[in-house]
This record gives sequence, structure tokens and C-alpha cells, in this order.
Amino acid sequence: MNNIRNFCIIAHIDHGKSTLADRLLEHTGAISERDMAEQVLDDMELERERGITIKSHAIQMNCIVDGQPYILNLIDTPGHVDFSYEVSRSIAACEGALLVVDASQGIQAQTISNLYLAIEHDLEIIPILNKIDLDNAMPEVVEDQIIDLLGVKRADIIRASGKTGDGVEEILRRIVTDVPPPAGDPDAPLQALIFDSVFNPFRGVIAYFKIVNGTVHTGDFVKFVNTRKEYDADEIGVLRLDLEPRNTMSAGDVGYIISGIKTAKEVKVGDTITHRDRPCDKAIAGFEEVKPMVFAGVYPIDAEDYEDLRASMDKLQLNDASLTFEPESSAALGFGFRCGFLGLLHMEIVQERLDREFDMNVITTVPNVSYRVHTTDGQTTQVYNPSGMPNASSIREIEEPYIRAQVITKSEYIGQIMTLCLDKRGQLVKQDYLTAERAELTFDMPLAEIVFDFYDKLKSISRGYASFDYHITGFRPAKLVRLDILLNGEMVDALSSLIHFDNAYTLGRRMCEKLKELIPRQQFDIAIQAAIGAKIIARETIKAVRKDVTAKCYGGDITRKRKLLEKQKRGKKRMKQIGNVEVPQKAFLAVLKLD
Repeated sequence: MNNIRNFCIIAHIDHGKSTLADRLLEHTGAISERDMAEQVLDDMELERERGITIKSHAIQMNCIVDGQPYILNLIDTPGHVDFSYEVSRSIAACEGALLVVDASQGIQAQTISNLYLAIEHDLEIIPILNKIDLDNAMPEVVEDQIIDLLGVKRADIIRASGKTGDGVEEILRRIVTDVPPPAGDPDAPLQALIFDSVFNPFRGVIAYFKIVNGTVHTGDFVKFVNTRKEYDADEIGVLRLDLEPRNTMSAGDVGYIISGIKTAKEVKVGDTITHRDRPCDKAIAGFEEVKPMVFAGVYPIDAEDYEDLRASMDKLQLNDASLTFEPESSAALGFGFRCGFLGLLHMEIVQERLDREFDMNVITTVPNVSYRVHTTDGQTTQVYNPSGMPNASSIREIEEPYIRAQVITKSEYIGQIMTLCLDKRGQLVKQDYLTAERAELTFDMPLAEIVFDFYDKLKSISRGYASFDYHITGFRPAKLVRLDILLNGEMVDALSSLIHFDNAYTLGRRMCEKLKELIPRQQFDIAIQAAIGAKIIARETIKAVRKDVTAKCYGGDITRKRKLLEKQKRGKKRMKQIGNVEVPQKAFLAVLKLD
């Protein structure tokens, strides 16, 4: 155990974690030249395409320092705020963390957020200044920021480059000397933490674990503490570039277990594995439950695909433990699921993965957040979508979730960023200057306001410089209303939304205008109305397609024309009573994309 080191790499998005991991793998010979590729651990097609890490990846390396052989277990983590749950799970399986900071961009919001996560778990932090080979690198300035943040000496910061491989020797030496070996007793009852799982169509669910105490052998009879299920350990082993089987693994080891589990629900990330005959006293604590931030309905385009969608979501949930879902139905869209996501990028990635990996075409409804509704009879309910909102007369108060948002930006963009945040009902809490050039702004804002396009607007205002991080602080009372869209007096439930009273009129107006463009004309007039309760706040009318019935009158008295027009009017009126309006698919999608 003294020769094992478990560590992860944490950083803000695009600071070079995966490239640095490539150099470490190359240097230790964990990967052959033939298998070498850019960002070798990002094996998902989507990750390579977008150049981001979506899923944490674990891999084992061997290295020799001062004549001693060591086993290093590395976990490469995502940097985007939407995947911070992946980071928290990786941190739970490690004793040390490499904190990577880009020498040209300096410390950004997610760097600080991930650092606090690591410090909460008492991890040994090794600061690394990456990309020092760039022409616009500012090593001295960024080192000062790291010293302010961590309180380390300048000599403790390793200067490295993921591209050229500078500093890799020094990083490996520091991992061995600074990161403590895992603490645990190989002779105690087995206690192993599941920190990830993947689904293999041939072998079932593969669970990744870290052994805290005890020893496990191939063929042992094991038990999962939370689900109370028992299995044979058909195969255990370590995570190299491929899975490598082993006969025995003991305290401190990180590896995988295959036990023929076929259903996704039986493996919970954060569960504890123990022996059936000699169980441990208690499960491993300190593992957070995932808290979804954004909710949206996901429906199959073809209603017959509902069962296939359920199976796809189950398998996807294994690869992505932060996805939560439950069945729901809609009058307009049929049967589907109400899904909880960690953010808008997460929602987009899930949609893409359903399409690519499972060939499922889905419609996603307007994303919203969960509200807390207090009714006049003293009940409190959580409302995730507009159709679940109680009757307006029975509502005493509605509370919405608030976040504490931190924006780190160059000082020249402060004015525009403040305007953006205040427009989104934000309140400035404090403003700190990290250096003369960089400032940190802290706002309290409603989560519902950042769900749509906040991140995109922030990036375009600051030309990509500003970085953004947030955490939920609780619920506050809000003046929210339910905005309904009516077609000829009939409500379309898929187009309803919960919105702040101040923004309701403008959104209602724009939705009506958009639908007028997209709904095809019928033989009768169609009234499109936006309503709050019984009050209509906006209206557009799609005029009927009319035939010129007076064309055959080429003279004579006006009453002849009047008679024909009256006859047409009566026909239109009768048609309107029995006609119904189909909302085309593209109209739903266009309304969701209103910017």
C-alpha cells in the first residue's frame, strides 16, 4: 500500500488537463506509441468533437522514482460547471489532486470551485502552471494568483507544458513525495466505494470501485450495501487502457468488478461493496446525492418508441449518474419523461448522446427549474412543470431557487456584465479585484433566469474571457405566474411556462407572433392568445383561407353579393365549431428556441 498513489487532475475548462494526462501516460509507458492519440482518455466521439471532457476517466500507471516502483491511479476530470458532479465523485476516490492553471488565462471560476471541493475532502494539492510554452503566457502574474489563493511558496508551483512535456518528471516526483498513500487495513472486512459505472452490452454493468479496507478475490460472494443485492465477483481487475484482470485486490487499489449485473437500477454510484459472509459495520459516508438544477420533458418523436426511450435512458444513466428522470405524460406530446439535468450543456449532451449512441430522436420541452408552492390550506408542494401548478386561487406563496453566482472577468467588461446580471433580477453582493486587470463579482440571482441564455450572453459580452460558477443558496418568495397559450380557446399544455410576472407580457407577445408565422392557415380564423389565468394578455389572429364566392356575380343588385357572403360566413362559423388546429412539430421547436 505504501507504493500506491491515487490522484485526480482538476482545473477550469480548457486549461489542458487531458493533454497533461497524455504526457503522464506517455512518460510512464502506460500507453504504447501505436495507441497514442490526442486526449487519449476522452474516448467518446462527442468529447473529441467538442474538445471537452464529459466523463471522468480512470487509468493506472507504473513509474520508478529513486529506484522504487510505484503504482499511480490517475482520474482525469471534466472542467465545465455542468459536470461538477463527476469531479466530486472522482475526488472521493483520491488522496491528492493536481490543480492545473493555464499560464495565459490565470485562475478562473471553476478552478476555485474545484479547489474548494478538493480541500473539503482533505486532499493534498499540487499546483501546476500549464502552457508555459505559449507566447502570451504570464507565469509570474499567474504564480502570484496561485500564491494568493493557496498560500504556497513560489518554489512549490511546478511549471509545465502539456504540449512539450516540460515538467512531467517533476510532477511524477511530487505525486510520489507529497500525496499520502491510501490509509486502510487489508485484513479488515471488505469496504469498497463505487465511484463510477459503465454498461457493456455483452458483460452487463461494470462498476468501478476504490477499496478503502479489506481484500477481495475473484469468485468471492459480495454484497452491495444500499441495494442489498448479492453477486459473485466473476472478474476483478485494474483499469489500464483496457480492463486488466487480477486475482486479488486489497486496500488502496482502484479497479473494476464484473458480476453479471444486467439491470442498471442495481448499481448506485456511491454504494459500498462488502463480503456477504463478513460484512463491514457501515457504508462509506460523505458521498453527495446529485441535485438537478434544470428540468425538462423528453418525449419520443414517435409515440411507439416510448419503451425504447426508457431502455436508452436507463443505460445512459449508468454512464452518467447525474441524470435523473421519472415518467410523465402530456396531452400534446404523449408519454415521455421529466428529466433533471445539472445545466443546459448537460441537457444538450444528453440529447446528443441519445441520438448518437441509441439512435433515439427526441423532443425536449422548455427547460425550467423546480418551484416550491405554499397553498392556502397549509400544504407545500414541489412543482417541476406548469401543468403541476395548483389553481391560482389556492396559492398563498410561490418560492423559487436562488443561486450565489461568481463571475471572474477582465475589469473592462464589468459594466456590461453588471447590466446583464441586474437585468436578470440579480443583486450585487460584492466586488473584489484579484489583480488590477481581473475582478470577481458575486451576485444573488434566481436560477430560472440563468437557465436559458445567460451563459452564452456572458461569453459574448466578455469575448469569451469571463468565467462563471454558481451554487444553490436556498429558496425565496417570487411573483411567478403561469403563462398559457390558447388556440381558439383550447389550451396547449406543452407551450405553458412558469415565468416572473414582469417578463410575462413580453414573452406572451413574442410566442403569439412566432406561432402566427408557423401555424398553417385553415379554412377558418384561428385566434392565438397568451393568458395568465382568465386574463388574456396578447393575441394574434391567423386569417382564414378564403374563396372569392362573389366571382360569378358580374352585375345586378348588391344584395346578390351580400347573400353569397352571408352564406359563406355561416359555413365558416360552423366549420370553426368542429375544426381543430394541429400545431406542427417545428412550431414547438421554434418556440423553445426563442432567444
